[in-house]
Amino acid sequence: MLAMELAGCGAGNREAKTADLAAGAAVAQSDEARAEEAAPMAKSAAAPRMQTASSPAPPPAAAPAPAPRPMAKGIAMSPPRSAVAVAPVAPPPPPAPEPQSNTEDYRDYGVNGATDPARDRLSTFAIDVDTASYSISRRKLLEGGLPPVSAVRAEEYLNYFDYGYEYKNSPLPYTIHLAGAPSPYAAGHHVLRVAIQAKRLSVAERRPVHLTYLVDTSGSMQSEDKIELAKKSLKILTSSLKPGDTIALCTYAGSVREVLGPTPAVAQKDRVMRAIDDLTAGGSTAMASGIELAYRLAERGRVSGHVNHVVILSDGDANVGPTSHEVILDQIAHYKERGITLSTVGFGTGNYKDTMMEQLADKGDGNYSYIDSVDQARRVFSDQVSGTLEVVARDMKVQVDFSPEVVKEYRLIGYENRDVADKDFRNDHVDGGEVGAGHAVTALYDVVLKRQDRSPITVRVRHKAPEPKAGAPDVATEHAEAMQPGQIARSFDEAPRDLRFATAVAGFAEILRQSPYATGTHMADILRIARASNGGKPEQAEFIGLVERAGRLSPDGDRRVGAIAK
Repeated sequence: MLAMELAGCGAGNREAKTADLAAGAAVAQSDEARAEEAAPMAKSAAAPRMQTASSPAPPPAAAPAPAPRPMAKGIAMSPPRSAVAVAPVAPPPPPAPEPQSNTEDYRDYGVNGATDPARDRLSTFAIDVDTASYSISRRKLLEGGLPPVSAVRAEEYLNYFDYGYEYKNSPLPYTIHLAGAPSPYAAGHHVLRVAIQAKRLSVAERRPVHLTYLVDTSGSMQSEDKIELAKKSLKILTSSLKPGDTIALCTYAGSVREVLGPTPAVAQKDRVMRAIDDLTAGGSTAMASGIELAYRLAERGRVSGHVNHVVILSDGDANVGPTSHEVILDQIAHYKERGITLSTVGFGTGNYKDTMMEQLADKGDGNYSYIDSVDQARRVFSDQVSGTLEVVARDMKVQVDFSPEVVKEYRLIGYENRDVADKDFRNDHVDGGEVGAGHAVTALYDVVLKRQDRSPITVRVRHKAPEPKAGAPDVATEHAEAMQPGQIARSFDEAPRDLRFATAVAGFAEILRQSPYATGTHMADILRIARASNGGKPEQAEFIGLVERAGRLSPDGDRRVGAIAK
C-alpha cells in the first residue's frame, strides 16, 4: 500500500475499487502577493460525511485523539478533526468580542480501498476536470492553516496542473496517455497513469457562446475577496469573448434582478463592463430564484448549435426560499436537456459552501472552479477559457480492466465521488463527465504487479458528441487501448517527468486528506520528488512552496505526515 506516515487516520474499503499509492507535495508561488489578495480563513472541524469549518484558534496544547468516524461500506473514512474557537482577549470594561462563526461546508467522500482484480477486475469512473479543491487548499495554506480534510479531493489536485500531454490528430476528440513506474513510496508497488488530453480549439474554431452571468450579491458577498474579486473575474471573462458572443447578467440577494438581457459581448462591451462595475452586495440569499431567472435569461438568448451556458459566481450560501442543494439541483435537469449547461465559480471564506457549488456544476454538466486571486481568475477565464466555454466530449466515462494474471491489487487515487457502477459503463443514460477544449484528465493507480512482461491494463473510454444530432440517437462512441510493458519505466527516476510530478501531487493530496494508505512517507520525500520533476512552470514552483509551507505547519517542525496532519 502506498506508504505515507499519517497520524490518526481512519480506514476502510470502497465498494469495488482499490490500489495503493501516495505521494505528497504542496505549493507556493508568490506567497506575499497571494496573501494580500486572500482573506483570513479558518481551520475546520469535521463531522462524519459532511464537514463544516469552525472559527480560527491558536493551536491547542495536547488535544486528545479524535474518535474514528463511522465507516461507510467499502470506503475508508478519514478521522474527524476539530478546532477550538477562542475569543480575542480584551481588557475590561469592554467585554471580549465573540469570535465570528465559521460555517464552511465540505462533504467527505471517503478514500478508495485496494481491490484484488481476481474479485473485481474493473475500475469505472466518470471523468472530472474540476480544480476547486486545489485552489481552496492553496488559500488555506497561504493563510497559515491546513485545509479541512473533507475539502481535499485528490483528482482535483491532479487535474489542476498542465502536464504537457500531446493531442494527436485523429477522429477522436482526445488522446490517451499511459505510463507507469515503480512507486517511490513503497517497495513492490507501481504507479500507473491513465491520462486523457482533449483536442484544443483556437478562438476562431470555437462556436459562438451565449453566456448568462448569475452573480450572488447577497450580504455574505460583502468583501474584497468576494463581490469585488467576482467583478474582476467577470471583466476578464468578458474580455476573452469574440464577436458573435453574447452576455446576459442577473443577480440574486433577497430578491432577483435582471441587469442585462442578452447583449453583444464585443459591440457593447462598455455597457457590459459598466453593468459589472455597478454590482454591489447586500441582503439575504435567494439562490433558487436566482438560478430560475438565469435559466430564463439563457433561454431567451439560446441559439441551437451554439454554446449556451450559465455561470454562477457565489459563496454557495443560500438562506431564502429553497436552500437545500437537493431542491436546487432539481431545477437544473430540465434546462440541461435543452442544451443549457451550468458552471460554478466559488469565492470567499468563512461561510463557503463547497458541496453546493460542486454539485451544481456536476448536475449542470459544467465545471467547478474556485477563485482566490486575480491570477487564478486569469488562469480560468483567460488562459483556459476555451475549456470553460466549449465542450468537445460529453458524458465521458473511463473503465480500466486489470488483468488478474498480471496485477495482484490496485487502488484508484481520488475520484471517489465520480464512481460509476461497472455495469453502467455502456449505459448511455448514466451521466459521465464533460471535457472542454484543451482540458486534460489524469488518474493514478497504485498497483502491485505479479509480473512485468505482459500488459497490466486495458483502458476503455466512452464519450458522446458535444451535442446530440437532430433525429439521431444520442449514443456514445467507445475506444480502447492497452498499456504495453514497455510503457512502464524500470525505475521511478527513469519515468517521464510529468508522471513523476503527478505522483508528488497525488501523494500530497493523500497526506492532507489523511488517507489510511498514506503511512510511512515523509514530507521531505514529496519535496524531493517535486523538485526533481519540476519543469520550470510557475504552478509547479508554487506547488513546491506549498509543500514547504505545509511542512512548517507542524508544531514540532517534524516533516513527517503524522506531524503535519495533526
